[in-house]
Amino acid sequence: LAGPVVAAAAILTAEQRCWLLSAGLQGSRFCHVCAKIIVVPGCDSDYNGSTTPRHGRGKERTDMKFLHLADLHLGKRVNGFSMLEDQAYILRQILTILDDERPDGVLIAGDVYDKPVPPTEAVELLDGFLTGLCARGVPVLLISGNHDSPERLAFGGRVMDSCGVHIAPVYGGAVAPVVLRDEFGPVSVWLLPFLKPAHVRRWFPDAQIESYTDAVAEAIAHMDIDKSTRNVLVTHQFVTGGARSGSEELSVGGTDNVDSRVFAPFDYVALGHLHGAQQIDRPTIRYAGSPLKYSFSEASQRKSATIVTLDEKGAVDVRTVPLTPLRDLREVRGSYDELTARSFYEHTTYRSDYLHLILTDEQDVYDAVGRLRAIYPYLMTLDYDNARTRAAGTVAVPAAMEQRTPLELFEALYLQQNNQPMSDEQRAFAAQLMEEIREAQP
Repeated sequence: LAGPVVAAAAILTAEQRCWLLSAGLQGSRFCHVCAKIIVVPGCDSDYNGSTTPRHGRGKERTDMKFLHLADLHLGKRVNGFSMLEDQAYILRQILTILDDERPDGVLIAGDVYDKPVPPTEAVELLDGFLTGLCARGVPVLLISGNHDSPERLAFGGRVMDSCGVHIAPVYGGAVAPVVLRDEFGPVSVWLLPFLKPAHVRRWFPDAQIESYTDAVAEAIAHMDIDKSTRNVLVTHQFVTGGARSGSEELSVGGTDNVDSRVFAPFDYVALGHLHGAQQIDRPTIRYAGSPLKYSFSEASQRKSATIVTLDEKGAVDVRTVPLTPLRDLREVRGSYDELTARSFYEHTTYRSDYLHLILTDEQDVYDAVGRLRAIYPYLMTLDYDNARTRAAGTVAVPAAMEQRTPLELFEALYLQQNNQPMSDEQRAFAAQLMEEIREAQP
């Protein structure tokens, strides 16, 4: 359904699109889905997407502006709570930002879905979001991440290509750019989905590809890049030096690291994978971060959308626009009596936030979760921090636990079960085995 509807919307006039999206689909299942997302520009809107010259944008613009997003993780559940309502809310907010910023393209750097086979509701959510973008005439440039199925995500990609929704196909040894133009000439946008060394070895069996850096470098080496013009790369990898969060998939011993030097040919690198917005080495190699907090290790992060503006070759401006969630995600600590006192929560948003509560009572409170959820309905997890838990070494620190690699967790289990640490030989064997399993995964 998504391909034909999006394609049809692309060839209609602004007035026809407004009628179709606001009236023509009323009562249909598709309209019900889109209603959760779409903020349609007024029928008299003069917004003309990526058309140049750019009339009707408040002033004449000669630059090329992109909205950089990543790690939507549509369909994700956090501690048993579905995030679909929160995701629909933040996508509507992103469309409002888009109406204010009026970019020439939207870059979505992978992990669009949370699972390779996403739930129906997540597919509908993306369908509505892409339709909202298409209704505004803004090109979409999208890749798959390690959580996505590249085959499923790219389905219908060649049909949607014609209406400005450009989805990276499954990597096949070659990448062709999507070229946009402004007064300074072409801007080539290269869409490189998440890669493992095995993905690239398949196409270049004679190349020495032993690491993720080798794999990405080899893929870039086979791109026909004109370094005299402006080039943007959209990709989804862990770049060395990035700060991880607990909700990201960790590798064994950091074997998935990619050296940032492989990105030298690009004026801007739109990264996905790490959930905290950050730059790597230079301002123009940047993770947009996830639009929502998906782990308590992200509780202190400020989520945002990244705005990238390219003028003439070498002139790139990067800034962020803050995103405000439907419900925040917080860690709160105190005794049971403190947390249940009306004066503690009545002037806060705690009752509408996702919470990790840490009780400091020395004795366990009977049915604490059930009783606290009567006040805090979005309580996700509950732990104790007291003399007993500290003596036993079981004080809950979810953020720290979530950031441990599979090998570190296995070492901790081995120590607990055997009362002695793993030997260097055992550790090396376990690391090799885990990496072989990781490589074998599609």
